[in-house]
Amino acid sequence: MIKQPSSPEAEEPIELVDVTLQHGDLTAVSEANFGVARGEVVALVGPNGAGKTTLMEAIQGYLRPSAGKVRVFGQNPATSRANIAGRWGVMPQNGGLPMGLTVGECVALFAELHGCSVEPSEILNLTGLAGLAKRRWRRLSGGEQQRLSLAIALCGGQDLMLLDEPTAAVDSAGRDLVLNLITQRAANGTSVLLTTHRFDDVERVASRVVMINQGRIVCNQSVDSLTVDTEHIRFTAPAELDTRRLAELVGPVTEKSPGRFEVTVAPEPANLAAVVSWLAGEGVAPELVTAGRTSLEARFRELTGGAG
Repeated sequence: MIKQPSSPEAEEPIELVDVTLQHGDLTAVSEANFGVARGEVVALVGPNGAGKTTLMEAIQGYLRPSAGKVRVFGQNPATSRANIAGRWGVMPQNGGLPMGLTVGECVALFAELHGCSVEPSEILNLTGLAGLAKRRWRRLSGGEQQRLSLAIALCGGQDLMLLDEPTAAVDSAGRDLVLNLITQRAANGTSVLLTTHRFDDVERVASRVVMINQGRIVCNQSVDSLTVDTEHIRFTAPAELDTRRLAELVGPVTEKSPGRFEVTVAPEPANLAAVVSWLAGEGVAPELVTAGRTSLEARFRELTGGAG
């Protein structure tokens, strides 16, 4: 089995304080503040170009902030990367690996480089790659390459995992494997910071989400607090459905996007029953109604002004 993380220390695994990052004259990230606690899974989400990759590069010590501070286990990753490297595992989104190596050779190589105490065969089994051990890296599908990148991250330290789009291009079974592995590692005390465009992945594994848009953190909250909604009932129905009668019964109705409606009313039983009854009268299936919660994606769009 993979060894347990090191004993907890006073320093947070990741801490960013008023971090500003620049590419030449361009400010890529401005005054970012967030941290990752021991055993916590935090998702960093945002549209393309928002600054996610820039933040991940700063956390790994590849970029130095023009203002503020980045600390990993209380140390500056730009100047103390050698001290930190044994405590983290890093999964790049597009890792440049020697194309002539097999999957098994790649894992064995990185296990040796990191001084990993876990047998490469165990890591291959954990990531579902045992049957591909003799296949050349260049012959892997996109999803298989992602799982190989995760396997390489597992060769690193056990205290922190930095994962860039861990389920990109991965099929349903592979996605379950990756997400279950993240959950198991966090339960054993490993801290995880991941970037993703999949909000269903975030709701499944993360306890907190940091949203970034145009270089600024617009939200740093628990997933539960973001998805609770005590002010609306939502439903899907044919686009441009005449909802005037429903508005008279319960409250204002807005078609947020074609076929997606929102009623501004508390999701109490009487109001929910009125909405369901009206929908049934219109021939719309009542299972399409949601109350008391909203999706993380919907909240993200609200907070970022509809960013992709």
